Amino acid sequence: MWKDKYKTAPIAEFLGWTLFVSLLVQLTLFLLEPWSISYMENGKLTLGYTIYAVIGMFFSTPTPFIALLITLKRAENISMKEYFKRIIHTPKPLATIIITGLFCIGAFIFALCCGVPNGSPWYLMPLGFIIMLPLVGIAEEIGWRGFLQPELEKKFSFPIATSITAVIWYVWHLPIWLMPSSNHYGDSLIGFAIMIFVWAFVAAAIYKATKSTLACAIYHSFINSIGAIYDWNALFDAYPKTNGMLLYFGVVFILAIFIWVLADKKEKGLISKAK
Repeated sequence: MWKDKYKTAPIAEFLGWTLFVSLLVQLTLFLLEPWSISYMENGKLTLGYTIYAVIGMFFSTPTPFIALLITLKRAENISMKEYFKRIIHTPKPLATIIITGLFCIGAFIFALCCGVPNGSPWYLMPLGFIIMLPLVGIAEEIGWRGFLQPELEKKFSFPIATSITAVIWYVWHLPIWLMPSSNHYGDSLIGFAIMIFVWAFVAAAIYKATKSTLACAIYHSFINSIGAIYDWNALFDAYPKTNGMLLYFGVVFILAIFIWVLADKKEKGLISKAK
């Protein structure tokens, strides 16, 4: 997302805006939480819950999208057209299909083998994917993998840059553990941390190999859409206690590192030839 090779990317400014917008939005949601709890208990739609849902959907999850837009507006006066053009830019379509598809298929196989269906019809999964792609996948990945991860890799090694991104990504999610109406309320913080750490490496590898924010958004959205038909929390962010869960996280973690190393080696080889 940062195109100027001669200027240092404003990472601190992006993180500052992310923190500011997140605090503002989360404080508002905390104040509106009683309406959300009431809706969860009796299903009665109120004005308070409607406002809560709208803020959560269009301002809470898309915080990285908003923060990066503000940052790039200030740094280069980017237009919305150019902003979205960079989001959908996919310079390596074949690699995007193969690598993103590989990780998505792996997650779905894991769900088929180890997941517990929640009783919802199958069509809710593709429907959920369509909804989540702009509102969750793109909304988050534009900041984490489209900007933060590659810019940190210019300053730190791959493991350190990815670990820093994972920590920030994890901390950014923590307020939802304090909200009783959240689907993460009462879940294992350790289990979620492990999931975030592994998936941060997976998403970093996808971006490294494809140079596509959209590819990362597709993977993120596909993973989340599995929760439309399976007990997502028990499948992915519970404290690892089954051989299937340990195998899944172990395999995708190793595969992510392998793909990143290959992509990095190829990238450096092309740079050497250009010189």
